[in-house]
Amino acid sequence: MSISLSHLSKRYGQTHAVDDVTAEITHGSLTAILGPSGSGKSTLLKLIAGLERPDEGTVVIDGQDMTHVDPRHRDIGFCFQHYAPFRHMNVAKNVAFGLKVRKRPKKEIDQRVEELLVLVKLENKARSFPSQLSGGERQRMALARALAIEPRVLLLDEPFGALDAVVRAELRHWVKKLHAQIHVTTVLVTHDQQEAMEVADQLIVMRSGHIVQSGHPLALYESPATDFVHEFLGPSTIFQGEVTRPHDLELVSVYQGTEKGRITSIVSLGFEAQVTVELSDGTSTWVQLSRNELSDMGLRVALLVGVRRRLDAV
Repeated sequence: MSISLSHLSKRYGQTHAVDDVTAEITHGSLTAILGPSGSGKSTLLKLIAGLERPDEGTVVIDGQDMTHVDPRHRDIGFCFQHYAPFRHMNVAKNVAFGLKVRKRPKKEIDQRVEELLVLVKLENKARSFPSQLSGGERQRMALARALAIEPRVLLLDEPFGALDAVVRAELRHWVKKLHAQIHVTTVLVTHDQQEAMEVADQLIVMRSGHIVQSGHPLALYESPATDFVHEFLGPSTIFQGEVTRPHDLELVSVYQGTEKGRITSIVSLGFEAQVTVELSDGTSTWVQLSRNELSDMGLRVALLVGVRRRLDAV
């Protein structure tokens, strides 16, 4: 189902959490709303869900104006960062809860729960209780519960924020694969740029209650509309007064570079290295190299080098 947001605004006192936001979320897409803390991304998600009412503007879902419709009647599945399961219920009963509230037939509930537990790979945990699950398993249970009611739209608010980096990475890949299977229109709120770039096919970047830029992740990465988007969507540095990707720079002999400087630090991070150079004008920049490049060039701290843009990046 498509979602159309038109001139949405939400104020809390004198603070504009969301300010005149207009956006289109296409049918079947996995859209990430990305931004720093306080940018308004979670408030925007709550406006879509109906958990907050806008001061101005409209929310249209699948051609229907849902602005003032109770959230219970929007057919939306919602999954929060801090999912609070029913501790006294096992996994199957947690997943079935929404269907029981809607008074679905027992046979239908049992079948739907069984299907979902297979989908989220928890079929062997049906009788387990939340306290017996790992963090990743609890989050998959939360997604199964959100999907149980067969929502038209699935909203995810920082769903992996409380998990460690390894589990986050695993769940990112799992959610992307799950979305390809169920193809329900999904909106993910996150402040994690890597998460958004990996899973989403559409990005909405927010700052101070406004949408700064939206579109395909690669388009935003390669053609950012502002320095903020440039810096927020990936590693960046300043070179010759411009925001630049550090992998678009290279280190050469001091006689070949457009700028000259001295290496002040080298940090190796797995397959890549970050080399910081203090330039002759007193400013610093850093260059992203592969570990092989670092080794082949014999770079070391205090070495004089030249810095220039890679020819293929000009």
